[in-house]
Amino acid sequence: MNKDKLTQNSGSDKFYKGFIYVVLIALAVIIIVPVLWAFMSSIKQDGEFYGSPWALPEGIYLQNFADAWLKAKMGSYMLNSVAVTAMALGLLLAIALPASYVLSRFKFKGNGFWNMMFMAGLFINVNYIVVPIFLMLNNGDKVVRSIFGHPILLNNLFILAIVYASMSLSFTIYLMSGYFKSLPKEYEEAASVDGAGYFRTMVQVIMPMAKPSIVTVILFNFLSFWNEYIVSMTLLPKPGFKTLPVGLMNLMAAQKSAVEYGQMYAGLVLVMLPTLILYILVQKKLTQGMTMGGLKG
Repeated sequence: MNKDKLTQNSGSDKFYKGFIYVVLIALAVIIIVPVLWAFMSSIKQDGEFYGSPWALPEGIYLQNFADAWLKAKMGSYMLNSVAVTAMALGLLLAIALPASYVLSRFKFKGNGFWNMMFMAGLFINVNYIVVPIFLMLNNGDKVVRSIFGHPILLNNLFILAIVYASMSLSFTIYLMSGYFKSLPKEYEEAASVDGAGYFRTMVQVIMPMAKPSIVTVILFNFLSFWNEYIVSMTLLPKPGFKTLPVGLMNLMAAQKSAVEYGQMYAGLVLVMLPTLILYILVQKKLTQGMTMGGLKG
């Protein structure tokens, strides 16, 4: 009877594993096929789109990328996105990492209150408050214009970076605090015996240990900042300050009459390529960062 149960359990396990593999393969196909199709479409000439949409390119037409980069100004949009994303990540890490370390490793008056406030920030969607943010900056610009003669808050990449960093602060502190709490206290005690202060302990001991988790935070927030559309469109109304997602949407809207599909898909690839490259580079660290926090004793 035991043998029958073992055989039945073995058959159930095989069925379950087979089902999981089928689901994973289906998900992989659903994700990979549109990406490959976009890459293939980006090197097609416009005339090829009037045939079968699934036909392979007749050749490699790289002029689409040149046209998207120069004519559609995707190059300047990409530079704006790189600048905003880099500044936002720098500000976010400079604020969130020390805050996470202090909130998770020290007990002080007000600790519970600040933890509660940051957790409450997880339920605030910045897209719902983008209009008040715009009005606040616009009113601030009126005051600034009366003093300096020109506005500086709207159409300012650094201000947008501050908004981006602020909207991701709660999530980052929540994620990093959970990881820091899992680290044994013995590391800090050993550093204290060696004469290290709090700041030195954080930078030289805790941060290197938290590198996989920090990489995870960087990747998640990079994807959020790089692909963000609504806030960027609202706070950067002038064409010269637009970021890549806004520029791509404008390009797609313009293509409704121009019918330059190759240029449009080349712009889409320019948006996707940095995220794909970054994910490939940090995939191992990302996996470690998502699992190590639960394995620390």
